[in-house]
Amino acid sequence: MTASIALPRVMRVGAGASAELAEVLKSFDLSRPLVVTDPFVAEQPFFHGILRELRGSGLSPGVFSETVPDPTTEVVEHGVRVLREGDFDCLVGVGGGSPIDTAKAIALVGAHGGRMRDYKAPVVTDAPALPVVAVPTTAGSGSESTRYSIIIDTETDEKMLCAGAALLPRAALVDFELTLGMPPRLTADTGIDALTHAIEAYVSRRANPISDGLAREAMRLLFAHLRAAYADPDDRVAREAVMAGATQAGLAFSNSSVALVHGMSRPIGARFKVAHGLSNAMLLPAVTEFSVPSAPERYADCARAMGMAAHDSGVGEATRALVWELRLLNEELDVPTPYGYGIDADEWWEAAPTMAEQALASGSPGNNPRVPTTEEIVRLYQVVYG
Repeated sequence: MTASIALPRVMRVGAGASAELAEVLKSFDLSRPLVVTDPFVAEQPFFHGILRELRGSGLSPGVFSETVPDPTTEVVEHGVRVLREGDFDCLVGVGGGSPIDTAKAIALVGAHGGRMRDYKAPVVTDAPALPVVAVPTTAGSGSESTRYSIIIDTETDEKMLCAGAALLPRAALVDFELTLGMPPRLTADTGIDALTHAIEAYVSRRANPISDGLAREAMRLLFAHLRAAYADPDDRVAREAVMAGATQAGLAFSNSSVALVHGMSRPIGARFKVAHGLSNAMLLPAVTEFSVPSAPERYADCARAMGMAAHDSGVGEATRALVWELRLLNEELDVPTPYGYGIDADEWWEAAPTMAEQALASGSPGNNPRVPTTEEIVRLYQVVYG
């Protein structure tokens, strides 16, 4: 089957790449960017430096800093009003996955109208939206290089997957220096999020030779360097490697798809306000163990790519090592279970059937090597509770 490959038109990768924002905008003949970020980033010196550089280059930026950790339709609607009132010609997302996802959603609704729920999966929107330039400040979501945006419907509390080429940034400026000093918890959660992207992209039923190469290299970089980045926020070698791995993982899953971990993760985030990367981490070992029997060779490849097993190891040996090492990684990065996170058991059991239905409805579990039933997803929620 033919694979459809879509990448940002421009990618600038490396130390100082964020300083090239004005140049990139001018190359697209854009001059009035609405810069979308969160309240924390908006107060950082580097952010003020970005604005000074834009203004000094003759551009007229506006700022929308009302984004929240899990983007909502309410915030997107607010952003669309700001976009239209200011007559901006493009958006710049600066921050983690949430500001970038928000910028992409504002660009979509701003161009095509309607409400965000009109664009949720299985809808795919490929018609061009307003141009978006992404400047990530965390190494995890990969949103700077994907054709996806995750938005919570404020009215239904559903975490919606929205997809299509309309959501792919026109440019991404991937500057690992913006991640220096990231706290350990954020480093771990975003890093395992990226690792999950790479693994799921590789085992997805929609995997292809292009996404495979990106996913393998992403797994190698992330697994080799994530612990060092977690231990030392200013380790430049580790930060650069993890940032590169996160972007490659984003490119991989954008062109193949995520699978069951992400399908189960989104409802946890919507219902219990668990950060997306952390809920992925809670699920990854158990979902991997559940899925291995349906694609043992692919999962064995993952273990070998990460150095968990020798290149000449048997499939059984490699897949056992994979599950073991993923559990060990969670322990070393202090990933809590839902119980350890403080989620009430009765609330978890009560929510599990609805979360399972929402997971299946997102479509992501259909890309998993082992496509689960609703009952199997409920059992997996029970297994991971802790």
